[in-house]
Amino acid sequence: MVGPNYRPPQAAVPDRWAGPVPEPAAALPDVDLARWWTVFDDALLSSLEERAVRSNLDLKQAEARIRQARAARASAASGLGPMLDATGSFQRSRSPGRSSNWQDGNTRGLVSNNYDAGFDAGWELDIFGGIRRNLEAADADLLASVESRRDVLVTLTAEVARNYIELRSFQQRIDIARRNLAIQEHSARLTRQRFEGGFVSGLDVANANAQVATTASQIPLLEAAARQSIYALGILLGQEPAALVPELAPTSAIPAAPPAATAGVPSDLLRRRPDIRRAEAEIHAATARIGVATADLFPRFTITGSAGLSSGDFSSWLTWAQRFWALGPSASWRLFDTGRTQSNIAQQETLQEQALIAFRQTVLTALQEVENALIASTKEQERRQLLVSAVDANRKAVSLAKTLYTEGQTDFLSVLDAQRSLFLSEETLALSTDAVSTDLVALHKALGGGWSDTSGDGRGSNPN
Repeated sequence: MVGPNYRPPQAAVPDRWAGPVPEPAAALPDVDLARWWTVFDDALLSSLEERAVRSNLDLKQAEARIRQARAARASAASGLGPMLDATGSFQRSRSPGRSSNWQDGNTRGLVSNNYDAGFDAGWELDIFGGIRRNLEAADADLLASVESRRDVLVTLTAEVARNYIELRSFQQRIDIARRNLAIQEHSARLTRQRFEGGFVSGLDVANANAQVATTASQIPLLEAAARQSIYALGILLGQEPAALVPELAPTSAIPAAPPAATAGVPSDLLRRRPDIRRAEAEIHAATARIGVATADLFPRFTITGSAGLSSGDFSSWLTWAQRFWALGPSASWRLFDTGRTQSNIAQQETLQEQALIAFRQTVLTALQEVENALIASTKEQERRQLLVSAVDANRKAVSLAKTLYTEGQTDFLSVLDAQRSLFLSEETLALSTDAVSTDLVALHKALGGGWSDTSGDGRGSNPN
């Protein structure tokens, strides 16, 4: 076959990750990367993931593209075999008269009928491999479409988990806001009682009421954000936005991330990430199409044949004596086309170059995403541990400030400051818990988790 043979591209990847890679605890079981969300041990999240894989519309569209690519491959493969056409015709014609002199009297032409029926066959011999290169490109396109579906699957599972974690985070922040609001309302009632007893000024009452109103004003925004997360999950599952409200509206804890996750080694990305595998398949397709274009430089050889029945009289048309047949090879060679073929070859070569550059860029982006997720996950876990200590200290500070204020040993501003600090630290802790879990989601997505070799379009993923 003419044209270059495909060779898998080489990508330079480091031997190990630059950032901190936590070692998972020995007590933690190994989790299949295809079902990485099970590390959160949340039955509802697992149910949402399974339903999304079954009904997400983007995934169904990707599966339809696989079937389209499979049909295109079958079309390309048909070029290797012969073509057979059935033909039939009836023609009534008039031949000119034998004399052009109208005075001759013999100007009337002959009217005749012709009946034809038969078969025409043709078979192009793929001497220089143009058709086989086209089939090779179709195979690579089919593989790319399979990897595209897997890439959609990786993104889908990550989006479901991210939206679910965000929903639980909003619900936790609503709960925190309501608990702090109850504490602040109690302080406001206490302040009003002390004001009525003449122990404090009206300024303390105003400050307490302002604190209550400020905290209460944040709850509607959080409720709206939580409901929007439910709507987003509904769309991801291929349902109406509000379809999951009864199921997800009850408050639940943020899915807790395990202490560590296995990141493997950078070279695993080349085998695992669907976008890298798709980029490699696109290089293969572009390389094969160089051969398709190069085949136009060489002659084409075809075996043609025809057979059938032909007669000028309908009564004898279908008799064996009226048979005809023809068989023979033919060749054609375009000798001059003002550089069109060479330009097409050059175009396909530049497309291959672009595909190779895109592959290298995809590898670099994948490495960056994993490194970002590793460093973010590690540092966020450190930050969360500090925030847990801060929340404990702020709770003690609120209790102590209220006691001292009741005893008249401090002013109300100390109580306000302690309550504000507690509310801020509890909300920040909830956000950090959210970030720890979403960082783990980002890490599994960057590692290409969420699919397996058995996950295809429902009809198998083997391009052959």
